Amino acid sequence: MRLTVYTDFSLRVLMFLAVKGEGLATIAEIAKAYGISKNHLMKVTYQLGLAGYVETVRGKGGGMRLARRPEDIVLGEVVRRTEPDMMLVPCFAPDDSSCAILPSCALRGALFRARDAFLSALDASTLADLVRPRAPLQSLLSLRPGGRAAERIARSARRA
Repeated sequence: MRLTVYTDFSLRVLMFLAVKGEGLATIAEIAKAYGISKNHLMKVTYQLGLAGYVETVRGKGGGMRLARRPEDIVLGEVVRRTEPDMMLVPCFAPDDSSCAILPSCALRGALFRARDAFLSALDASTLADLVRPRAPLQSLLSLRPGGRAAERIARSARRA
């Protein structure tokens, strides 16, 4: 099973906000920390806001923060919301009857169980579980002085 880039970015935004804790974060700050496009993050953060995971503050000095406690954000719920569908193969679609062996296929059932086990494992974890301990992630995301992301960004700026 492979998650979309959209889901990956959604989880990364939530992790960044959880690690940051207090205060607002900007799209530019998150994009810089992860080395990803601000345009992609704008769509992601907008949808996270609609889903109730992120609270945004507009205007000068604005940004975003978690709308819920990290302990209350279940990973399985986030993945279900951010993945367009969880169909591993075309025959998962209710209206697909193109497979000749569908009426007696055991593979379909095995794949359903695998998908359900994957989501069940994610249901057992919260955002808070992903960001403990916070200190190493704070350093990697440059939320602490001398963090690695800041060093990486400075090196790439010198090369340009």
